[in-house]
Amino acid sequence: MSKLGRVGTVKLMLDHRFNPPNTDTGKHFDAGADMVTAVTESELVTIGRNNRLETALESLADAGMDFAIVEGGRDSALAKIILGEMDDPEDISNIVRQLPPRSDWDMDEIVSIVNEQTDHITLSLLVNQVKANPDLKKVGGIGTFTGIVREQTTEIRTSRLEFETYEQVARDRIEQIRTDMMQREGIIDVRIHHKIGKIGPGEDIVYIVVAAAHRTELFQALSDTLERVKTEVPIWKKEITIDGDFWVHDHA
Repeated sequence: MSKLGRVGTVKLMLDHRFNPPNTDTGKHFDAGADMVTAVTESELVTIGRNNRLETALESLADAGMDFAIVEGGRDSALAKIILGEMDDPEDISNIVRQLPPRSDWDMDEIVSIVNEQTDHITLSLLVNQVKANPDLKKVGGIGTFTGIVREQTTEIRTSRLEFETYEQVARDRIEQIRTDMMQREGIIDVRIHHKIGKIGPGEDIVYIVVAAAHRTELFQALSDTLERVKTEVPIWKKEITIDGDFWVHDHA
């Protein structure tokens, strides 16, 4: 995979402490630090209190990794490739391939499976992609919009939102909106991502990033892109509240 892009890995070590109490980083952590970063001659190691797998994947995406390999995580929704025999594979969800141990694996097949998986997108990743644009020299500003799940609306309290879509149709429509917006005068790059599935209060729903030569062009394009995503992309929103569930016509 490293020949195709940057690779980050996650190892789930839930029965192990990476920074034991007798180390300096452990002492800093136990003293109350929310995050400890150790710098050695060849390494940079950061230890934080948020030990969710989702947080680990977000940090890899933010760092510009093209691929993530997770060791463990049998209970996660991630696609699983099993190496060798397991006693209870029926307890593992979403197995996409089982390979014999220490064999001549078909790496082209494995790469194909990996490339079929859903990308893990963060706002920082999209901003970094825009900054990697060769035309960045023409950019005078980068604007972003992040839509999140609003928990309280008048008397209604939302427990979560659930988004459904026809994936290929939605992707094609988003790409068309992006292409159209980039035809505008002064717009250098546009990135759009809308999450699908269950999303809780305060969590991110949609990201829009616009790079433009001037701020007036930027803000107008950012607003117009959001409105087009809301009205043109076939995404359906179900709102789960303490008083009941209902479908919402406002897509985003």
